[in-house]
Amino acid sequence: MKMRKLFPPTQIDRILEEISQKESSIRFNNTLDNPPTSAQTFNNFDFDQLETHKIFHLDQIKKVCIDYRLRFLDIKYFKGNVPKDGIEKISQLEKEHQTFIDGFKIMAPSVLFRLKKTDDPLLFVPLGNNYFYLVHKWGNDLSFFRKAWAWPFKKIWNLLIAVLFVSFIATFLTPYQIFTKTPTPTTFWMLYFFMFKAIASIVLFYGFALGKNFNPAIWNNRYDKT
Repeated sequence: MKMRKLFPPTQIDRILEEISQKESSIRFNNTLDNPPTSAQTFNNFDFDQLETHKIFHLDQIKKVCIDYRLRFLDIKYFKGNVPKDGIEKISQLEKEHQTFIDGFKIMAPSVLFRLKKTDDPLLFVPLGNNYFYLVHKWGNDLSFFRKAWAWPFKKIWNLLIAVLFVSFIATFLTPYQIFTKTPTPTTFWMLYFFMFKAIASIVLFYGFALGKNFNPAIWNNRYDKT
């Protein structure tokens, strides 16, 4: 009663909400330092209160990771920062479901599991039986442009098609008249062949030198390079 006299009800609610969010943030940070040891971690949610469009099976997550060249790993490997909005949603979920959430997983670009960048991850928590609930998404990692950029890295045939296409564009833009005074269709295809060899050599050198791998091999692998 004394607190009600000192502060109006709306201010009390705001103070209690801030305390709740701070407690969630502390538990969240503790989870990062001491992640659950069990690989079968799940959370005790009230499924009637979950938003069904935010529930994903592991196979769905794997497909998205392969399409957009992302990784899906335990949050202990994540080197970025979860924004305040994400912590607030964790606090809200814990309040609604009367439970403590753990077992966090992150879907994000590979570089975010090594360096701090400003890319755009997705935060999940396990529901059990290989199902995960999307808690928070920040940014636009699932954009059309990222999917188009990641397409050549899905498999070897995609990469070959991409190299052929880039070689054709490069050949088309090259003023091949500088190589001969009487250009013919044969000149174009000869230049295209040499352009393809040059670009393919660069791609192979880049891939082997930096230890690159295709999307299906890295989506949940914390050891392979990007």
